[in-house]
Amino acid sequence: MQNAEKIETPRISSKKDLSPHLLRMMFDEPFFARILRGVNIEFGDDIPTAGVMVKDADVHMICNPQFVSDLKDIEIKGLLKHECFHLAFEHCTTRKLEPHRVANIAADLAINSDIPEKELPTGGLVPGEAFEGEGADSPLSKLIASFPKHKSQEWYFTRIMEDDEAQEQAKGDGSGAEGFDDHGGWGEMTDEEKELVKGKIKQVVKDAVKEADASGKWGSIGSEMRGKIRDMVSNEIDWRAILKQFCGMSKRGTRSTTWSNINTTHIHPQWGPLATGTKRGYTSSIAVYIDQSGSVGDKELELAFGELRSLAKRTEFTTFHFDTSVDEKSETLWKKNRCPQAARTRFGGTDFGCVTKHANKNRGRFDGYIIITDGEAPKPKPSKLKRCWMIVPGRKLLFAADKLDSVCKMKWPGNGGDGA
Repeated sequence: MQNAEKIETPRISSKKDLSPHLLRMMFDEPFFARILRGVNIEFGDDIPTAGVMVKDADVHMICNPQFVSDLKDIEIKGLLKHECFHLAFEHCTTRKLEPHRVANIAADLAINSDIPEKELPTGGLVPGEAFEGEGADSPLSKLIASFPKHKSQEWYFTRIMEDDEAQEQAKGDGSGAEGFDDHGGWGEMTDEEKELVKGKIKQVVKDAVKEADASGKWGSIGSEMRGKIRDMVSNEIDWRAILKQFCGMSKRGTRSTTWSNINTTHIHPQWGPLATGTKRGYTSSIAVYIDQSGSVGDKELELAFGELRSLAKRTEFTTFHFDTSVDEKSETLWKKNRCPQAARTRFGGTDFGCVTKHANKNRGRFDGYIIITDGEAPKPKPSKLKRCWMIVPGRKLLFAADKLDSVCKMKWPGNGGDGA
């Protein structure tokens, strides 16, 4: 077989035209090829580049014929690997963050760290490298140029959100960081559709892992990345799902009266607007207590905050630091699309009793509370409020949690390190 970079690519306008590339993937990259067999590949001009998206509760990869035809063979290979990584690491379903433009940039930075740069189409965002051409000196470009490779989507997302200028640039059109793919259709799904699609994607990736393990052929995927992917398809209950359920269970109902103006031609003018009914909604206010021990570091907080941020649309979070007492001066109320930066105000030991006492005292303010910790302290008294233990990766709660408590055993994305 000739070198892939020397083969002249013909006009690609259908899956049949893409067949030689898919066949080559079966020999060179069997894991990715198996994922692609579970995706509907289509061509059309309604998308400028390429991307995986959902139509009719199924996963489709849409390709712009001109865009794909202009790529070198090796870049088509990189494009296909890039889209498969998005699916394998649930960037468009479970780990979807807001604002979505910033999340897309962060996901691309995480993924492209594990794809050789010669395989990336023009416009591929790579940590440690500024934009090419116009925009190279922009705040976002300079920030990305300062980033290390092989961090998680949440890590890159948090860093961009902490920089006001870079964040505003990333959220706007024409930022210079659009990348070479598009995922615009994912945000339009209902929660039911997301769960259905998530299950389909997980099964496709699970089958790909099973075949790769059985044959021993993983292509260019190294052992560390294999471990991350295996963890993504494990049957263990996702800690994110436990956290989401806890925040949902802690919601309280709100009730307000709705008013409307009516035609007062034949009604006494002093009556004015009349109450026409009630409007019900649901919200929650949750306290988040952050253990100040050394094992709860910046990386661990970035992972926790990344998930809490995704829940902040419907939940109000107030954070406190604690060691052997709660630092009430550290109280911070989360604002829209913002969360506290990882900072340390205490350096003492750990006492969960002070947290329980503080939360019980504030039952009128909060509907429940979360403790981000390594779990390494004596068991406190039972709580009068709903309580959730968020245990940082690699640690465990040293006692049996109370029956009504929730326990989230956090894991690094892909079971280890700072991967995609």
